[in-house]
This record gives sequence, C-alpha cells and structure tokens, in this order.
Amino acid sequence: MDLWQLHIFCRVVETRSFSKAAEGVRLSQPTVSSHIKDLEEHFGCPLIDRLNRRALPTQAGELLYGYALRLLALRDEIETVMARYQGKSLGRLTVGGSTIPGGYLLPQIVGRFQKRHPGVTLALVVADTGEIIRRVLDGALELGVVGAAPRERQIAHEMLLADRLRLVVSGNHPWASRREVPLPLLQQEPFILREEGSGTRQAIEEALRRAGSGIGDLRVVAEMGSTEAVRQGIREGIGVSILSELAVRDDVAAGRLAALRVAGLALTRHFYLIHHRRRHPAPLAVEFIAFLKESLPPSRVEGP
Repeated sequence: MDLWQLHIFCRVVETRSFSKAAEGVRLSQPTVSSHIKDLEEHFGCPLIDRLNRRALPTQAGELLYGYALRLLALRDEIETVMARYQGKSLGRLTVGGSTIPGGYLLPQIVGRFQKRHPGVTLALVVADTGEIIRRVLDGALELGVVGAAPRERQIAHEMLLADRLRLVVSGNHPWASRREVPLPLLQQEPFILREEGSGTRQAIEEALRRAGSGIGDLRVVAEMGSTEAVRQGIREGIGVSILSELAVRDDVAAGRLAALRVAGLALTRHFYLIHHRRRHPAPLAVEFIAFLKESLPPSRVEGP
C-alpha cells in the first residue's frame, strides 16, 4: 500500500467509476483496477463493489476512504510547509465548496490564485454543505466554503458573503412577468426541493420558519440532489423552486428562467468560510484565505 494507490482509490470512490477515475489520474482503466485489486489483497477484503456499471465502496471501503482522505490531506500539508521553508511558492491545497459557492463563485477565484502561484496545485471539491462540513471534521479538507453556518462546535466559521435567494420559474410561466408573489400563492404551486444537507434547503426552511410556515406547507412534487437538476426541472415545467441568484443569472438574462421575490419571505443567506478549530492552518491555506477575501464581490443584498 502506498499514497498513490490511496489517491487512486479515493478517485474511484468519488467518481463512482473506474473509467472516470482513470481519466482523472491519467492511467488506463486496467491499471486503476490493478491498483484497487492490490489494495484489496493487502487488506484482505473487498473495497469496491461493481454494480450496474457503478463502482460503489463496500463498508470496508467507506472506512478506508475516511482514513485515506486524512492521509492525503496530511501529505499535501507536508509538501506546502516544506516548500515554504525553502522560500518556494509550491504545494497542494484542497478546498471544499458547497454547491453554489463551489459551482459559481470559487472556480474563478481558484483559477486566478493558480495564475498568481503557478507552482501551486489547488483542488476544488464540490459537494453539499453537510458533506463539506463532514470532510472538514474528518481532516480530509482544510478549508470549506458553505451556504449554511455549521452547528458542530469543532468547526470554526466566518461569514464571507451575502447571497440572495429568489423564487425561480420558467420563462413561459404565468408568473414570469411578475416581480413578486405572495407566500400563500406559492404554497399552491408545484415545488421542487433540494435534498437534505443542502445549504439552499436549510436557508429555505429557516426563511419559512421565520414566516410562521414550513416545508410541509409547500406542494413538493420532486426532491433533487443538485442545483443543476432543479434548474432543468424548472425549465421542463416540473415545478418552481427557490435558488441562489448566482445559479440562475445566465438563464434569467437569456429569458429561459425568471427570478421573483416572495412577499413576506426573507430569502437571504450567507456563505461561510469553515475550518477545524484544532487544526493549525498551513501557510498555503493562510495565503489562499487572504486571496479569497480580496477577490470576493461586495455584498449586494437588497430587501427580502
């Protein structure tokens, strides 16, 4: 067993595919399969199940995955510290982003940071808020940017940026020309909800709670696991939803979607920078945090 094999194993688990993992590490699929087989022989148990063209971790594989992430994170930290000791801007940092910041905010910032520091490898992991928090807790991620304040005491968080949520409807919906709808009217409309663990869903639940309502008062017709899936569902006429303006700005500009206010509903949330309280940040992490804060657009929240 070596760190390279663990890296390949993590790629298989994360992509749920031997072929996609092979593309990511620039190896052939048989070579990736051979490395996984070597790990299974080393530990004496199956780590990956091949089910319906998907590669899913066994219970032993899930256990190994958590420890492998921690080892790989420690490897990256060692490389960064030693490079900084020698006065070099080198090293590797893995940053987590929940769906909205990870898909619509962080990629540009990561790209600009790497242009400024060409010797640095900066990886971006995108998952829902709950998963990013879990990975920071496990030590697999040093930093994360999420769409809801964590409740875990071990996680330190700092507010970064305000985000507006809006009721989003298709461009040909009867409400598309309106600027605002009342909450009782929204409660009668087919609604597409994000999955448990999503920061967007948590923000919707909190806004409804403050308005004396709840998810149970919505006419939920579908629950989807990504913002992209919700956007497509809205465009196909399955229902309406509440999403970040960042996620739909291009569709709204093109007229494919429309974004409205909900009267009496305070649809504002924040993005938070998170890290483990007991983990001393590596020099590269400190440098990236400073760059991130410099690069953020000004908050532009107006009204509910």
